[in-house]
Amino acid sequence: MNYRNLVKQEVEFSKKINIFIGDNAQGKTNLLESIYFLALTKSYRTNDTNLINKDSLSLKIKGDIRDSGVLKSLTVELSENDKKVKINNNIVNKISDYITNLNVILVSPEDINILQGTPQERRNFLNIELSQISKNYIKKYNEFNKILKIRNNYLKMCYGNLNTDNRYLDSLTENLIEREIDIYQERNNFINLINENVSKIYKDIIGINNFRVIYETNIDFDNFDREYLKEKLINKYKNSLNKEIENGMTLYGPHRDDIKFLIGEDDIKIYGSQGQQKVAIISLKLSEIPIFKNITGSNPIILLDDVFSELDIKTRNKLIKYIDEDIQVIITTNDTKGLNKKFIDSSKIFNVIKGKIIEKESDDNGK
Repeated sequence: MNYRNLVKQEVEFSKKINIFIGDNAQGKTNLLESIYFLALTKSYRTNDTNLINKDSLSLKIKGDIRDSGVLKSLTVELSENDKKVKINNNIVNKISDYITNLNVILVSPEDINILQGTPQERRNFLNIELSQISKNYIKKYNEFNKILKIRNNYLKMCYGNLNTDNRYLDSLTENLIEREIDIYQERNNFINLINENVSKIYKDIIGINNFRVIYETNIDFDNFDREYLKEKLINKYKNSLNKEIENGMTLYGPHRDDIKFLIGEDDIKIYGSQGQQKVAIISLKLSEIPIFKNITGSNPIILLDDVFSELDIKTRNKLIKYIDEDIQVIITTNDTKGLNKKFIDSSKIFNVIKGKIIEKESDDNGK
């Protein structure tokens, strides 16, 4: 393994609720992060270079998953200069072909940056979640970024240059638009699906009505119909050409999207309390569960990283009600104080001490 302070570990999870208990800096979050890394081939906390154990040159994470009765083995191997991903021991050349195989929804303290941070962090949230459930999204988004980079470089060349080829620029713009339409449509649909559930979840947990998520594009669209989007984007780029050449970059498109979180008409980022903001993020993530299930046909794995410590006991137990018995849940926490006894009794409990994971013996450990 050699993942941070987890040198060699083998864990057999319950298909339902798994709770990893330990003090800070013992390795419980490293375990949860390693599952996320197995699913998405990257950490949600840092870059790859910080993941390998300090006494090792590489790491390897392997997970056997059962999806719709089919057993599948996933592997990620990381060294200083290389990353390999495998399915059933066969190397997968494109990470985009790999990451839809294990779907996870993470709730962690770092998620508050989705709300409080930059538009880029909110776009990253959309990209990560959509990449797990839509191969078309991954494909179009990756193609979009490649064309965007080429187009930006060409716009820089165009400034003050009388010999530029407008036909080439038109071709780049046309290809960019074709990818943008898919991105806009998938993001808009995803936000609409979130809003089908998020207000009720938020009200159930914290007792406040009318929480919703708003998709903000930097181009005003009346709708997201394909032909309408195409015409709107063609006109926008045509009318903005001189401005984009002067700036040397593409000024409009999904790379400048944002999302906003409102209670009624109030921006929760500005007017919400710290508790309201934390529950907003939790509600956002919980609202994704039926979306993942409906699109992929199976439930995602829910990763709750030290979430309980930030909530009062009443709110903890309201959150627990949203953990369906058919969903595999992996929880890290310092303690289980105040949690519903029935929930604890149905869970598989582990202690984490100095990078060692020890299953707690119990007559009924949620297996």
